[in-house]
Amino acid sequence: MGSIISSFLGGGATAEAAAATSSETSSSRILSFHSPARWQLHFNNSKDSSQLMVIDFAASWCGPCKFMEPAIHAMASKFTEVEFAKIDVDELPDVAQEFQVQAMPTFVLVKNGKEVDRVVGAKKDELEKKIEKHKAIQAAV
Repeated sequence: MGSIISSFLGGGATAEAAAATSSETSSSRILSFHSPARWQLHFNNSKDSSQLMVIDFAASWCGPCKFMEPAIHAMASKFTEVEFAKIDVDELPDVAQEFQVQAMPTFVLVKNGKEVDRVVGAKKDELEKKIEKHKAIQAAV
């Protein structure tokens, strides 16, 4: 309903595009992508940014992925200068293949469109250390 009203008020295109690009709950800073085209658009836009992006490749049936979910939400709240994205490998298998994901969960850390690090498995402490490391490099630049 809100997008209908905003389209009448002239702000619909932006609001609809933002809503279509990702689903983000108010309590979470994690963007979830469900369309290859929307992911590609977002990823291409991030190539010009030195902001660290953590891409969480997971699956709904993956036990270790579910185990990591609260930790990822906590990290997204803690590291507000880092962007967090979630890709379901069953919904977007081509994206998972492009990043050579072979196990879940896999966390790929990206800057300027290039992979700078990755963590394979439910390794909360290792992921947090790598985020700290690459976030710090960003701050120093």
